[in-house]
Amino acid sequence: FGARLFLELIKTKTMFNTFKEEQKFRQLWLWGIILGLPILLSLFVLSEHFGDHPMSNDELIFSLIITWSSVLLFWILSLRTKIDRDAVVIQFFPFRKKRIGWDEVESTEVLNYGFVGGYGIRMWTKYGTVYNVSGKMGLTLQLRNGKKICIGTQKAGELEKYLKGLDLKMERL
Repeated sequence: FGARLFLELIKTKTMFNTFKEEQKFRQLWLWGIILGLPILLSLFVLSEHFGDHPMSNDELIFSLIITWSSVLLFWILSLRTKIDRDAVVIQFFPFRKKRIGWDEVESTEVLNYGFVGGYGIRMWTKYGTVYNVSGKMGLTLQLRNGKKICIGTQKAGELEKYLKGLDLKMERL
């Protein structure tokens, strides 16, 4: 009983220190599409010439290297979100990283943003710039400069609870 209570106290004390989430592109249907082209290209490289004007072997191998490199890049892409008392940090790894201090934020809302035209970084949506890799739930930040940012999450309930625990002095939509 004592150890369990101690662990619960530690969890409660540290629960509001940092919210972290990492999301990756792992939807099966998406990977079926992503892998379709390289698999077909690999079959062409390993098989006989195809069509009236086939590519040279060097061109096929180069295409294969570029295609499989793109697949590898897609595999390592991730949306990393870190929120603490000071700021929200968004990283679309390995490319873009953005830090937004709470002093720049006017209001927040965890909401269902639906479909915003695809995955990745979507600009010029009604939610501002949307960072997402799957799903339709996100944290919207209304910034003091008038811009909006929406960060996709698979942990909407946990995120809402975390934000309430921060007790930031701003409007919650």
